[in-house]
Amino acid sequence: MLHSTKYRPIFVLTNEIGQMKSALKYRTIQMLIALIFVFGTANAQTSMTTTISADLYKEIFHEDSLLFAAFNSRNVEAFKNYFTEDLEFYHDKGGLTNYDHTINFLITTAKQNSNLKRELVKGSLEVYPIQGYGAMEIGQHQFCHTENGKNDCGIFKFVQVWQKKDDQWKVTRVISYDHK
Repeated sequence: MLHSTKYRPIFVLTNEIGQMKSALKYRTIQMLIALIFVFGTANAQTSMTTTISADLYKEIFHEDSLLFAAFNSRNVEAFKNYFTEDLEFYHDKGGLTNYDHTINFLITTAKQNSNLKRELVKGSLEVYPIQGYGAMEIGQHQFCHTENGKNDCGIFKFVQVWQKKDDQWKVTRVISYDHK
């Protein structure tokens, strides 16, 4: 009966549907494999980037803490080592200054026996890589000192550009802003 003209179109249609289902299953499997590959690769790249970013974040956070430990303790020699001699320091109120001015500021602060202290504002730190150069640190910090017997504090924003050269991190540019 399958060879009769009456049933042949049904057999052909049924056969074509079967082939279409097989082709659809095959294509679905191909798509799933492709999606797994694409998302797996993207996830691996994101994971690698996250690891690199996390490592860089930890490095810059550590360097920042050492830089300002030297500042807070008035250790001028240690403080000097965190800046390149071609430092450019941009301050929204004080203008553009350089390495010598920055070091002399700490020397003067130390001689005045000032209790000026700097602390990084928790949760404000952002670190971004600068390909072939180093990193950019963005954040907020609080400076406090005693004035007229009262604690006077201010929170300010900053950007520091760090250069990694010969496995040593140094600040080459500082932007300090939002001083009210």
